Amino acid sequence: MKFSEMPYSRVTEEQFRETAEAFLKAFGSAATAQEADTVIRRFYAEYDILETAVSIAYVRYQININDEFYKAEQEYYDSAMPAMQLELQRVTDAVLASKFRPELEKSLGTLLFRKYENQRRLINEAVLPDMREENLLISKYTEILGGAEILFDGKTLNLTQLDPYRQSPDRAVRKAATAAYFKFFADRQEEFDELFDKLVSLRASIAQKLGFANAVALGYAQMERFDYDEAMVAVYREEIKKYITPLVAELKERQKTRIGVDEMRFYDNGYYFRSGNPVPAGTPEELVAKAQKMYGELSDESGEFFEFMVKNELLDLVAKPGKMTGGFCTSFPLYKAPFIFSNFTGTKDDVDVLTHEAGHALQAYLSSELFPEYRSPTYEACEIHSMSMELITRPWMESFFGADAEKFLYLQLEEILNFLPYGVLVDHFQHFVYHQPSASPDERANEWRRLEREYMPWLDYDGDEYLERGRRWQRQAHIYQRPFYYIDYTLAQVCAMQFFLRFNAGDENAWSDYLKLCRLGGSETFVSLVGAAGLKSPFVPGVLQDAAARVKAILDQTDDSRL
Repeated sequence: MKFSEMPYSRVTEEQFRETAEAFLKAFGSAATAQEADTVIRRFYAEYDILETAVSIAYVRYQININDEFYKAEQEYYDSAMPAMQLELQRVTDAVLASKFRPELEKSLGTLLFRKYENQRRLINEAVLPDMREENLLISKYTEILGGAEILFDGKTLNLTQLDPYRQSPDRAVRKAATAAYFKFFADRQEEFDELFDKLVSLRASIAQKLGFANAVALGYAQMERFDYDEAMVAVYREEIKKYITPLVAELKERQKTRIGVDEMRFYDNGYYFRSGNPVPAGTPEELVAKAQKMYGELSDESGEFFEFMVKNELLDLVAKPGKMTGGFCTSFPLYKAPFIFSNFTGTKDDVDVLTHEAGHALQAYLSSELFPEYRSPTYEACEIHSMSMELITRPWMESFFGADAEKFLYLQLEEILNFLPYGVLVDHFQHFVYHQPSASPDERANEWRRLEREYMPWLDYDGDEYLERGRRWQRQAHIYQRPFYYIDYTLAQVCAMQFFLRFNAGDENAWSDYLKLCRLGGSETFVSLVGAAGLKSPFVPGVLQDAAARVKAILDQTDDSRL
């Protein structure tokens, strides 16, 4: 079914409560394990209706945050979802307590019960008001970003539409565009600080009421981090600082020489070649057509998937006023349909979307028949699908970039390494915030700035007061929306680098292992999934250092001064 034709009807809190009551009655009457299994699967078929409705409302609101109908629907779910989650917990508690549990663990998998045991720790009646307020604050932040209207170059632009100017070959233009971008945040610094203050306090309160030591412990439980803990993450961050930060500092020196500036300023970071950054050739429609051809040539599975996406209008790609910034992939379980949302701006990021978000979407497409709780893995595993797809599709980049293809391929690898220190900086900052929830906004900002100097010592803000005050983090939506998510991109990147190195070496099993990973969905934990795909965990000593060094060696084979 085409996205424009998908019907929408609100699933109310009362309706879902009735669904849960019907489940409890039927489950309690089940005479055999097989009957109990059937009742569980029937409930999840009903749950798909709720998830689809929530997803449709969310996407249509994100496409146009000025749409009053879907804005009201989003506000309704922000308020109602915590109570619905509590109803879901009644369902999962019944399954956990079932006399048929041993048989159900065999038919449904032991991981499901591990997830249920974890989920029961994450909600109770006492935290419902706090969770509702948290959802509303997150939506408020999203609304502020999506409503940005910035006058620049005689036009009214949103945040994403400033990106081409921030990558301009004209240094004065990119400096002015970067200043305009962050002025939007600087003008709202107090509002963003106040929003975050409330979120931190709420999350600390929720953690306390649920019996967690702090919001860090709560966050790890919410992320279902069954394979690793805070101490392992801290060691991993130190490895980034030890091995990757010096490597990126070297790349920044090369970039400085390449673009011909005496000193690298912050507004120069997104400008990589004196001849200009690689720019894709073609309209959005032409880029999609090229992607169709690419995925058709890559494999039967990817070709079928992307045809399905195009045929059913499951891509909304172009930036426009009133549209939320950024990009994401979600899905509509009722229709077994993924959806890709992005903001094309005429930069290389447009192609990144057609590979990154398509990686997410392919995984959702290939695992849509799995038991609902297994359709999607935890976030760090999810990002392997997307980040690996960016690299798997490298052989087709000439069709997108033409003469700029070599620049793009070089830049793609450079940006992988560039990202890692920033990715763990965000994580380190969040650990500080939630270990010290009473810290003032200025104390948080000072810690952010200290961490920037530690992980990214090459940053030079050229006297920009807002950035020097340590408020750059306010533009990172993940910090507001999903605590502790951001490091998952870096963990996935280490895995994606391994996939890339296998493809680059002509490993005949690399693609089948990638498809296997996608089809497994979330039926195993992160480390188990990584192993099943023939990869090594980023937490194994030496894996990060080795993968990064090998990627850097490939970069060194290119004389970047001529690009």
